[in-house]
Amino acid sequence: MSELTYKRAGVDIEEGDRFVRLIAPVVRKTFRPEVMAGIGSFGSLFRLDTSRYKNPVLVSGTDGVGTKLKLAFMTGIHDTVGIDLVAMCVNDILTSGAEPLFFLDYFATGKLKADESVSVVEGIAKGCEMAGAALVGGETAEMPGFYPDGEYDLSGFAVGVVDSGSIIDGSGVEEGDVVLGLPSSGVHSNGFSLVRKVFFEKMKMGVNDKPDGLDMKLGEELLKPTTVYVKPVLELLKDVPVKAMAHITGGGIPGNLPRVLPEGMRARVDSSKWPEPPVFGLIRNYGSVPEDDMRRTFNMGIGFTIVVKPDFVNKTLETFRKKSYDCYNIGTVEKGDRGVIYA
Repeated sequence: MSELTYKRAGVDIEEGDRFVRLIAPVVRKTFRPEVMAGIGSFGSLFRLDTSRYKNPVLVSGTDGVGTKLKLAFMTGIHDTVGIDLVAMCVNDILTSGAEPLFFLDYFATGKLKADESVSVVEGIAKGCEMAGAALVGGETAEMPGFYPDGEYDLSGFAVGVVDSGSIIDGSGVEEGDVVLGLPSSGVHSNGFSLVRKVFFEKMKMGVNDKPDGLDMKLGEELLKPTTVYVKPVLELLKDVPVKAMAHITGGGIPGNLPRVLPEGMRARVDSSKWPEPPVFGLIRNYGSVPEDDMRRTFNMGIGFTIVVKPDFVNKTLETFRKKSYDCYNIGTVEKGDRGVIYA
Protein backbone atom coordinates (compact mmCIF):
# COMPACT_ATOMS: atom_id res chain seq x y z
CA MET A 1 0.00 0.00 0.00
CA SER A 2 1.22 3.52 -0.82
CA GLU A 3 1.92 5.72 2.16
CA LEU A 4 -0.51 8.48 3.03
CA THR A 5 0.83 11.85 4.16
CA TYR A 6 -0.82 15.09 5.20
CA LYS A 7 0.25 16.56 1.85
CA ARG A 8 -1.36 13.70 -0.08
CA ALA A 9 -4.50 14.25 1.96
CA GLY A 10 -4.58 17.80 0.61
CA VAL A 11 -2.76 19.95 3.17
CA ASP A 12 0.61 21.37 2.07
CA ILE A 13 2.46 22.58 5.17
CA GLU A 14 5.42 23.81 3.10
CA GLU A 15 3.13 25.99 0.97
CA GLY A 16 1.62 27.38 4.16
CA ASP A 17 5.05 28.24 5.51
CA ARG A 18 5.94 29.91 2.19
CA PHE A 19 2.73 31.92 2.40
CA VAL A 20 3.66 33.22 5.88
CA ARG A 21 7.12 34.22 4.63
CA LEU A 22 5.60 36.07 1.66
CA ILE A 23 3.11 38.06 3.71
CA ALA A 24 5.46 38.95 6.59
CA PRO A 25 6.86 42.17 5.03
CA VAL A 26 3.37 43.22 3.88
CA VAL A 27 1.96 42.79 7.38
CA ARG A 28 4.85 44.57 9.13
CA LYS A 29 4.12 47.74 7.17
CA THR A 30 0.81 48.05 9.03
CA PHE A 31 2.29 47.86 12.54
CA ARG A 32 1.63 50.70 14.96
CA PRO A 33 4.09 51.55 17.77
CA GLU A 34 1.85 49.71 20.24
CA VAL A 35 2.41 46.33 18.56
CA MET A 36 4.74 44.22 20.70
CA ALA A 37 4.81 40.69 19.26
CA GLY A 38 6.32 39.77 15.93
CA ILE A 39 4.82 37.63 13.19
CA GLY A 40 4.66 33.94 14.05
CA SER A 41 3.76 34.13 17.73
CA PHE A 42 0.74 32.25 19.05
CA GLY A 43 -0.85 35.49 20.20
CA SER A 44 -0.49 39.15 19.31
CA LEU A 45 0.57 41.61 21.99
CA PHE A 46 -0.64 45.20 21.81
CA ARG A 47 0.18 47.78 24.49
CA LEU A 48 -2.71 50.26 24.83
CA ASP A 49 -1.49 53.85 25.11
CA THR A 50 -3.49 54.86 28.18
CA SER A 51 -1.94 58.33 28.21
CA ARG A 52 -4.28 59.28 25.37
CA TYR A 53 -7.47 58.15 27.11
CA LYS A 54 -8.86 58.98 30.55
CA ASN A 55 -11.20 55.99 30.60
CA PRO A 56 -10.49 53.80 27.56
CA VAL A 57 -13.25 51.51 26.30
CA LEU A 58 -12.47 48.80 23.76
CA VAL A 59 -14.87 48.45 20.83
CA SER A 60 -14.84 45.29 18.68
CA GLY A 61 -16.50 44.16 15.50
CA THR A 62 -16.44 41.26 13.06
CA ASP A 63 -17.71 40.79 9.52
CA GLY A 64 -17.02 39.16 6.16
CA VAL A 65 -17.29 39.97 2.46
CA GLY A 66 -20.20 37.68 1.60
CA THR A 67 -20.88 36.44 -1.91
CA LYS A 68 -18.93 39.35 -3.39
CA LEU A 69 -16.08 36.85 -3.18
CA LYS A 70 -17.63 35.12 -6.20
CA LEU A 71 -16.61 38.17 -8.26
CA ALA A 72 -13.02 37.75 -7.14
CA PHE A 73 -13.10 34.12 -8.26
CA MET A 74 -14.68 35.06 -11.60
CA THR A 75 -12.23 37.88 -12.39
CA GLY A 76 -9.04 36.64 -10.77
CA ILE A 77 -8.81 39.99 -8.92
CA HIS A 78 -8.19 39.20 -5.26
CA ASP A 79 -6.76 42.30 -3.57
CA THR A 80 -9.87 44.50 -3.45
CA VAL A 81 -11.89 42.04 -1.36
CA GLY A 82 -9.19 42.34 1.29
CA ILE A 83 -9.93 46.07 1.53
CA ASP A 84 -13.64 45.22 1.74
CA LEU A 85 -12.97 42.91 4.66
CA VAL A 86 -11.25 45.61 6.68
CA ALA A 87 -13.72 48.34 5.74
CA MET A 88 -16.75 46.32 6.80
CA CYS A 89 -15.28 45.90 10.29
CA VAL A 90 -13.58 49.23 10.97
CA ASN A 91 -16.49 51.31 9.66
CA ASP A 92 -18.76 49.50 12.09
CA ILE A 93 -16.69 50.25 15.19
CA LEU A 94 -16.12 53.80 13.94
CA THR A 95 -19.83 54.53 14.49
CA SER A 96 -19.17 54.52 18.25
CA GLY A 97 -16.40 57.07 17.78
CA ALA A 98 -13.70 54.42 18.13
CA GLU A 99 -10.26 54.60 16.58
CA PRO A 100 -9.37 51.18 15.09
CA LEU A 101 -6.24 49.80 16.75
CA PHE A 102 -5.68 46.36 15.30
CA PHE A 103 -7.18 43.82 12.94
CA LEU A 104 -7.09 40.03 12.52
CA ASP A 105 -8.25 37.97 9.57
CA TYR A 106 -9.41 34.42 8.93
CA PHE A 107 -8.65 32.97 5.49
CA ALA A 108 -9.97 29.49 4.65
CA THR A 109 -9.56 27.61 1.38
CA GLY A 110 -9.64 24.10 -0.02
CA LYS A 111 -6.11 24.26 -1.42
CA LEU A 112 -3.72 27.01 -0.48
CA LYS A 113 -2.12 28.83 -3.41
CA ALA A 114 0.39 31.10 -1.76
CA ASP A 115 0.82 33.62 -4.57
CA GLU A 116 -2.94 34.14 -5.00
CA SER A 117 -3.51 34.26 -1.26
CA VAL A 118 -0.79 36.88 -0.85
CA SER A 119 -2.86 39.17 -3.08
CA VAL A 120 -5.77 38.87 -0.64
CA VAL A 121 -3.53 39.72 2.32
CA GLU A 122 -2.03 42.65 0.42
CA GLY A 123 -5.56 44.02 0.13
CA ILE A 124 -6.18 43.44 3.82
CA ALA A 125 -2.93 45.24 4.66
CA LYS A 126 -3.86 48.15 2.40
CA GLY A 127 -7.23 48.42 4.12
CA CYS A 128 -5.51 48.41 7.51
CA GLU A 129 -3.19 51.21 6.43
CA MET A 130 -6.19 53.20 5.21
CA ALA A 131 -7.81 52.74 8.62
CA GLY A 132 -4.64 53.27 10.66
CA ALA A 133 -5.01 49.80 12.16
CA ALA A 134 -2.26 47.22 12.66
CA LEU A 135 -2.70 43.81 11.06
CA VAL A 136 -1.50 41.86 14.06
CA GLY A 137 -2.49 38.31 13.20
CA GLY A 138 -4.76 35.87 11.48
CA GLU A 139 -5.52 32.27 10.70
CA THR A 140 -4.93 30.49 7.41
CA ALA A 141 -6.91 27.26 7.16
CA GLU A 142 -6.35 24.77 4.34
CA MET A 143 -9.44 22.54 4.29
CA PRO A 144 -9.41 20.08 1.36
CA GLY A 145 -12.83 18.83 0.30
CA PHE A 146 -14.60 21.63 2.15
CA TYR A 147 -14.39 24.46 -0.40
CA PRO A 148 -14.69 24.21 -4.22
CA ASP A 149 -11.40 24.39 -6.08
CA GLY A 150 -10.19 27.96 -6.47
CA GLU A 151 -12.50 29.39 -3.81
CA TYR A 152 -11.93 30.71 -0.30
CA ASP A 153 -13.75 32.50 2.50
CA LEU A 154 -12.78 35.51 4.59
CA SER A 155 -13.68 36.84 8.02
CA GLY A 156 -12.27 39.85 9.80
CA PHE A 157 -12.05 41.08 13.38
CA ALA A 158 -11.34 44.67 14.42
CA VAL A 159 -10.65 46.18 17.84
CA GLY A 160 -10.67 49.90 18.53
CA VAL A 161 -10.72 52.29 21.46
CA VAL A 162 -12.74 55.31 22.52
CA ASP A 163 -12.77 57.32 25.74
CA SER A 164 -15.88 56.49 27.73
CA GLY A 165 -16.83 60.16 27.75
CA SER A 166 -16.65 60.32 23.96
CA ILE A 167 -18.78 57.30 23.03
CA ILE A 168 -21.29 58.14 20.31
CA ASP A 169 -24.51 56.19 20.76
CA GLY A 170 -27.29 58.35 19.33
CA SER A 171 -29.03 58.81 22.67
CA GLY A 172 -28.92 62.60 22.33
CA VAL A 173 -30.49 62.76 18.87
CA GLU A 174 -33.53 65.05 18.84
CA GLU A 175 -36.07 66.64 16.56
CA GLY A 176 -34.49 69.03 14.07
CA ASP A 177 -31.08 67.37 13.94
CA VAL A 178 -29.61 66.97 10.47
CA VAL A 179 -28.56 63.77 8.68
CA LEU A 180 -25.43 64.06 6.55
CA GLY A 181 -24.21 61.37 4.18
CA LEU A 182 -20.78 60.34 2.90
CA PRO A 183 -20.81 58.78 -0.58
CA SER A 184 -20.15 55.13 -1.28
CA SER A 185 -17.82 53.92 -4.01
CA GLY A 186 -20.62 51.76 -5.41
CA VAL A 187 -22.27 48.55 -4.24
CA HIS A 188 -19.68 48.03 -1.48
CA SER A 189 -20.11 44.52 0.04
CA ASN A 190 -23.84 43.93 0.35
CA GLY A 191 -26.63 42.63 -1.84
CA PHE A 192 -24.45 40.50 -4.08
CA SER A 193 -26.86 37.59 -4.13
CA LEU A 194 -29.27 39.92 -5.93
CA VAL A 195 -26.50 41.57 -7.97
CA ARG A 196 -25.31 38.22 -9.34
CA LYS A 197 -28.89 37.13 -9.99
CA VAL A 198 -29.57 40.24 -12.08
CA PHE A 199 -26.37 40.51 -14.11
CA PHE A 200 -25.15 36.94 -14.49
CA GLU A 201 -28.33 34.85 -14.39
CA LYS A 202 -31.07 37.07 -15.79
CA MET A 203 -29.05 39.25 -18.17
CA LYS A 204 -26.45 36.53 -18.99
CA MET A 205 -23.64 39.08 -18.77
CA GLY A 206 -20.00 38.36 -18.10
CA VAL A 207 -17.50 40.18 -15.92
CA ASN A 208 -15.79 41.60 -19.02
CA ASP A 209 -18.99 43.11 -20.43
CA LYS A 210 -19.37 46.89 -20.30
CA PRO A 211 -23.07 47.79 -19.93
CA ASP A 212 -24.28 51.19 -21.12
CA GLY A 213 -23.81 53.71 -18.33
CA LEU A 214 -20.62 52.22 -16.89
CA ASP A 215 -17.16 53.55 -17.72
CA MET A 216 -15.46 50.24 -16.91
CA LYS A 217 -16.01 46.51 -17.18
CA LEU A 218 -18.81 45.07 -15.07
CA GLY A 219 -16.43 42.98 -12.95
CA GLU A 220 -14.26 45.99 -12.16
CA GLU A 221 -17.30 48.07 -11.21
CA LEU A 222 -18.68 45.44 -8.87
CA LEU A 223 -15.27 44.85 -7.27
CA LYS A 224 -14.77 48.49 -6.27
CA PRO A 225 -13.80 48.16 -2.60
CA THR A 226 -15.89 49.43 0.27
CA THR A 227 -14.87 52.94 1.28
CA VAL A 228 -12.88 53.20 4.51
CA TYR A 229 -14.31 56.23 6.33
CA VAL A 230 -12.08 56.12 9.40
CA LYS A 231 -9.53 58.89 8.95
CA PRO A 232 -11.80 61.72 7.73
CA VAL A 233 -14.46 60.91 10.34
CA LEU A 234 -11.93 60.79 13.20
CA GLU A 235 -10.68 64.20 12.06
CA LEU A 236 -14.26 65.51 12.15
CA LEU A 237 -14.77 64.24 15.70
CA LYS A 238 -11.95 66.47 16.91
CA ASP A 239 -13.97 69.59 16.10
CA VAL A 240 -17.65 68.64 15.81
CA PRO A 241 -19.90 67.12 18.53
CA VAL A 242 -21.44 64.37 16.41
CA LYS A 243 -24.60 62.83 17.87
CA ALA A 244 -24.90 59.59 15.91
CA MET A 245 -23.27 57.69 13.05
CA ALA A 246 -24.36 54.69 11.02
CA HIS A 247 -22.50 52.46 8.58
CA ILE A 248 -24.87 51.82 5.65
CA THR A 249 -24.50 48.13 4.87
CA GLY A 250 -27.05 45.34 4.31
CA GLY A 251 -30.50 46.80 4.86
CA GLY A 252 -29.53 50.15 3.34
CA ILE A 253 -30.40 53.45 4.97
CA PRO A 254 -33.81 52.18 6.23
CA GLY A 255 -32.17 49.22 7.94
CA ASN A 256 -29.16 50.94 9.49
CA LEU A 257 -29.87 54.58 10.29
CA PRO A 258 -32.74 53.77 12.73
CA ARG A 259 -30.35 51.64 14.79
CA VAL A 260 -28.74 54.83 16.13
CA LEU A 261 -31.96 56.83 16.66
CA PRO A 262 -33.75 56.93 20.01
CA GLU A 263 -37.31 55.71 20.39
CA GLY A 264 -39.82 58.26 19.14
CA MET A 265 -37.45 59.65 16.49
CA ARG A 266 -37.33 58.93 12.77
CA ALA A 267 -35.33 60.26 9.85
CA ARG A 268 -36.84 61.94 6.81
CA VAL A 269 -34.44 61.37 3.91
CA ASP A 270 -34.44 63.03 0.48
CA SER A 271 -32.73 60.79 -2.08
CA SER A 272 -32.50 63.68 -4.58
CA LYS A 273 -29.80 65.26 -2.39
CA TRP A 274 -27.00 62.97 -3.57
CA PRO A 275 -25.94 61.44 -6.91
CA GLU A 276 -26.88 57.79 -7.33
CA PRO A 277 -24.07 55.71 -8.86
CA PRO A 278 -25.11 54.34 -12.30
CA VAL A 279 -24.69 50.71 -11.22
CA PHE A 280 -27.81 50.95 -9.07
CA GLY A 281 -29.88 52.13 -12.01
CA LEU A 282 -28.71 49.10 -13.98
CA ILE A 283 -29.68 46.73 -11.18
CA ARG A 284 -33.07 48.42 -10.83
CA ASN A 285 -33.83 48.38 -14.56
CA TYR A 286 -32.34 45.04 -15.60
CA GLY A 287 -33.85 43.23 -12.61
CA SER A 288 -37.14 45.17 -12.43
CA VAL A 289 -36.32 45.54 -8.74
CA PRO A 290 -38.93 47.54 -6.76
CA GLU A 291 -37.65 50.80 -5.29
CA ASP A 292 -38.41 49.73 -1.74
CA ASP A 293 -36.33 46.59 -2.27
CA MET A 294 -33.47 48.63 -3.76
CA ARG A 295 -33.42 50.90 -0.70
CA ARG A 296 -33.54 47.99 1.74
CA THR A 297 -30.82 46.02 -0.02
CA PHE A 298 -28.24 48.57 -1.20
CA ASN A 299 -26.58 51.73 0.08
CA MET A 300 -27.80 53.58 -3.06
CA GLY A 301 -24.73 55.85 -3.00
CA ILE A 302 -24.51 56.72 0.72
CA GLY A 303 -22.11 54.53 2.70
CA PHE A 304 -21.99 56.34 6.03
CA THR A 305 -24.32 58.77 7.80
CA ILE A 306 -23.63 61.37 10.47
CA VAL A 307 -26.22 63.17 12.63
CA VAL A 308 -25.40 66.64 13.96
CA LYS A 309 -27.19 69.69 15.31
CA PRO A 310 -28.17 72.23 12.60
CA ASP A 311 -25.55 74.63 14.00
CA PHE A 312 -22.75 72.24 13.00
CA VAL A 313 -23.87 71.36 9.47
CA ASN A 314 -21.74 73.94 7.67
CA LYS A 315 -18.67 73.17 9.77
CA THR A 316 -19.06 69.46 9.04
CA LEU A 317 -19.45 70.02 5.31
CA GLU A 318 -16.43 72.35 5.29
CA THR A 319 -14.29 69.90 7.27
CA PHE A 320 -14.86 67.15 4.72
CA ARG A 321 -14.43 69.57 1.82
CA LYS A 322 -10.99 70.57 3.09
CA LYS A 323 -10.05 66.88 3.10
CA SER A 324 -11.41 66.51 -0.46
CA TYR A 325 -14.31 64.36 0.68
CA ASP A 326 -17.85 64.87 -0.56
CA CYS A 327 -20.60 65.13 2.04
CA TYR A 328 -24.31 65.69 1.46
CA ASN A 329 -27.14 67.11 3.56
CA ILE A 330 -29.63 64.28 3.04
CA GLY A 331 -32.30 64.61 5.71
CA THR A 332 -33.61 65.63 9.10
CA VAL A 333 -34.74 63.98 12.29
CA GLU A 334 -38.37 64.35 13.37
CA LYS A 335 -40.76 62.85 15.89
CA GLY A 336 -42.42 59.59 14.92
CA ASP A 337 -42.06 55.83 15.03
CA ARG A 338 -38.38 54.96 14.80
CA GLY A 339 -37.47 54.37 11.17
CA VAL A 340 -36.80 56.15 7.88
CA ILE A 341 -39.27 57.78 5.52
CA TYR A 342 -38.40 59.24 2.13
CA ALA A 343 -39.40 62.77 1.17
